[in-house]
Amino acid sequence: MNRPKIILLIFTFFVAFNSFAQNDPIDKKDLTIYLNEVIVNAFQINTRQHHVPGAISVLAGEEIQTTDGNNFAHTLHSMPGIFMHSGTYATSRVVIRGVGSRTPYNTNRIKSYLNDIPITSSDGISTPEDIDLTGIGRMEVIKGPASAIYGSGLGGNINLYTPKSTNNRAEALLQYGSFKTIKAFAVGNYNSENLNLWGNISHLNSEGFRENNRHRRSSLLSSGEWVQPDYSLEYTIMLMDLNAQIPSSIGKTLYDTDPIAAAANWKAVEGYKEYQRAIAGITLTNRFSENWNNKLSVFGRWADSYERRPFNNLDDGTSGGGLRNRLTYHSAHWDALLGLEWTKDIYRWQMDLDDKLINKNRETRDNYNIFGMVYWRPSLEWNISFGGAVNKVNYKLTDQFSENGDQSGERNFPVIFSPRLGVNYAPSQLLALYASAGHGFSMPSPEETLLPEGDINKDLKPEQGVQYELGVRLNLFDRATILEASVYRIDLTNLLVTKRLTEDIFTGINAGKTGHTGFEFMIKQRIFMFSTFPGDLNINANYTWSHNKFIDFTDNGQIFDGNKLPGIPSHIAQSHFQWQPITLLSIDTRLQYVGKQYIDDANSKVNDRYFLANLRASYRFPIFKNRNVELFAGINNLTDTHYSPMLTVNAVAFGNAEPRYYYPGMPRHYYTGIRLLLE
Repeated sequence: MNRPKIILLIFTFFVAFNSFAQNDPIDKKDLTIYLNEVIVNAFQINTRQHHVPGAISVLAGEEIQTTDGNNFAHTLHSMPGIFMHSGTYATSRVVIRGVGSRTPYNTNRIKSYLNDIPITSSDGISTPEDIDLTGIGRMEVIKGPASAIYGSGLGGNINLYTPKSTNNRAEALLQYGSFKTIKAFAVGNYNSENLNLWGNISHLNSEGFRENNRHRRSSLLSSGEWVQPDYSLEYTIMLMDLNAQIPSSIGKTLYDTDPIAAAANWKAVEGYKEYQRAIAGITLTNRFSENWNNKLSVFGRWADSYERRPFNNLDDGTSGGGLRNRLTYHSAHWDALLGLEWTKDIYRWQMDLDDKLINKNRETRDNYNIFGMVYWRPSLEWNISFGGAVNKVNYKLTDQFSENGDQSGERNFPVIFSPRLGVNYAPSQLLALYASAGHGFSMPSPEETLLPEGDINKDLKPEQGVQYELGVRLNLFDRATILEASVYRIDLTNLLVTKRLTEDIFTGINAGKTGHTGFEFMIKQRIFMFSTFPGDLNINANYTWSHNKFIDFTDNGQIFDGNKLPGIPSHIAQSHFQWQPITLLSIDTRLQYVGKQYIDDANSKVNDRYFLANLRASYRFPIFKNRNVELFAGINNLTDTHYSPMLTVNAVAFGNAEPRYYYPGMPRHYYTGIRLLLE
């Protein structure tokens, strides 16, 4: 029996399986089991997830922490509809509902926030993986066009929140694993009557399993809140320093015969990326009355980067900031908000080759988003939302290198209006039905707006799309079973395609239409719960089927109508089993199946399907009063599968070399560590 059938049988078994230990209740609060009680705010108004008029995925607490803590993809894949290409710790690409698969080496169709502060750069690049998983207490993901709520981000939104605790506590961890991978972090929380302070410092160092693959990252993340009767003041600050060598992608021959090899040209120059980043924000919330609140966030951000490459060296950096304001009204039957988000960044970059400057530029970027939403509850069963946003984006390029002529220019994109409508019907705590329709868009990145000669392409248009979705949420057997299923359709126009013309020159074109259809399913099931052995067993499983195709796409005279979009698996399934046989022992197992993916627009090359299994065990015991020690160990890629977790779609071959499509996945590897908890 092949692997997909085995997975399908396991999945069907647990869907049909009901809790049989209802007569032996114990006092445990598991966010996996009580997910329907989670209050979410990714749709701008705090409400119970059961009443949200649209699809939203939530992870919190231990659901985020039960991995090795080094790979953001392991956590994101716990939610349906999301696939993260992960070539190295510093090279990744997030795809939500088939949107964003064509970006070469980063994520630029998705918008990210940290504690409601935008962390997506003004050119649309999101790197949520910059934030160490130990610094995330909750993660909320909106899937599909959400421009009516958050502005440019056709694929959706990833909203991250730092942990909050009402107790004074501290925690420290030291972890060691294969490929000389060392991780250490320390975290502390201080809580008084009206003041809460939280901070985390972490360090990761790994030699990597491939050549030219060393990775070092240090980060500090802190947040706090001071609460008064009529107002509250919050802060968030993140500092990060990264140095990562770049093995790059490789061709088919090396991928099959020597996957630890780096691309020859990157190895020859010992290519790497240095990257420092800082984000800081202050949020003031005023409670004018029982009905009216205002939340104002002011933030700044700075980044400096240097990349050593075979074809040239890139020295670039960004400085800027902005504000985000939300005025909200709440009553028994109405919630309403009116908001503004403005960001302004100054981006500068220069390239050199053989110590000779070849260009130097400065770019100013302005993003404006005015949005409003209304939630109407005519009765306890209904929640109806409608709203929209007006968006404006401007770029101004100043050419500071005169030897190849002045290529300065401006690009003022037209105003875009994005409406959204959503309905949620929840006749009881057992059942909720929802439907929504919304418009979204993504702006071309500044790199995509540049023609090969360096001039601004004033004909390039924003990518736009409309999403329709239907879904159901079920809460059964006294919260032992939580099910959610949804179907969706996304129609995109003015598809943005990033074309690689040479090793270091990219440009963007509008290339017709695509259609994205899919089905998502999630189950969180309490299998059994006993106060003694065999203890507790819970499962969090999800499955995604998607069909993403070109409807109208012609490139260089070749027609691709009807072909599937590359870099998107049609089938993805993941299961997370969490077994606590006794109070002090926990065993976590993650199984993932990823279906085949096409690698090029012609659908002539295929990346094979693969199956991965990860195992982790931990044992926690007290050493003194309010002091606990946890010993843990894990194995990733238990079956030692040969696979490629990231693809460079439509890779171009230069000279006699093969196209470099593949980033090899890590072979079987191990880790172990110790955690100290003080409460």
